[in-house]
Amino acid sequence: MPARKKHDFTIRPLTPARWKDLEKLFGKNGACGGCWCMWWKLPRKDWVRGKTGGNKRAFKKEVEQGPPPGLLAYAGREVAGWIAFAPRAAYPRLANSRVMAPLDDEPVWSVTCFFVAKAHRRKGLTVALLKAAGDYAKKKGARILEGYPTDARSKDEPAPFIFTGITPAFAKAGFREAARRSPTRPLMRKTLR
Repeated sequence: MPARKKHDFTIRPLTPARWKDLEKLFGKNGACGGCWCMWWKLPRKDWVRGKTGGNKRAFKKEVEQGPPPGLLAYAGREVAGWIAFAPRAAYPRLANSRVMAPLDDEPVWSVTCFFVAKAHRRKGLTVALLKAAGDYAKKKGARILEGYPTDARSKDEPAPFIFTGITPAFAKAGFREAARRSPTRPLMRKTLR
């Protein structure tokens, strides 16, 4: 088996100046079915209504107002990936989820989504994004970063269905399972020191 090539990525906050890069990465479908990272932020009926352009406008407004809602990864000059994370309160739909409901009263930041360009999948980018998110959140005062990955049933599972990430990537980035309310959906946490 040939040695795996090491991939270097540059990771930067999503600012208004980088909006065009996010548009390029997400493409005309807004990463997955017009989502534009608004799934966890809007009531379902508003999210569905926004799939034809409203979600993109809402997310762009959020980026323009700041703070950055996540990080973009670059392979050279090419945009390669995205991670969305913020204080848990920024994602009201998490509170209504049986699987992702708050574990306790600790103030946590939540990792809610990833999007990695097809050419950059299976190269460790999700792990790099998780580590960078931890560093960024810690600088902003976060003490705990939490995520809600999927135990992928096979390596061939379509990427859009695992937008919350996969459990092994979180483990490689230093997260530990804190709860499991579903057979395939652990709640993973990382203490930021």
